Amino acid sequence: MKNASYQTYRLDWRELEIEIRYCPDWSGAFRKSCGEAVAHLEIESLCRSPLPMTGTGYRSHFVGARLVDEAGGPLAFAEAWLEQEAGTPDWKSGEAARRQMSLF
Repeated sequence: MKNASYQTYRLDWRELEIEIRYCPDWSGAFRKSCGEAVAHLEIESLCRSPLPMTGTGYRSHFVGARLVDEAGGPLAFAEAWLEQEAGTPDWKSGEAARRQMSLF
């Protein structure tokens, strides 16, 4: 949304520098009609390395602002999401492959 106000955070997660952009009230119209704020969260690996929830290193996500608050804020929410997704078999095998040096 053009007039949305974003907060920017940095997170060092497993040797990846990640930028988190967070707008706690992305749509005033939604809040007005539903009585709850919808937040917009952007998570981006600054070197565009894959993240557990996206192979491109960038993820845009809409979520209830209340859930972000309950998690302890945007940094805590993003880190918990990263850790949860990092527990999946696909991420674990991909992470091992990325750490393994290739001779070819």
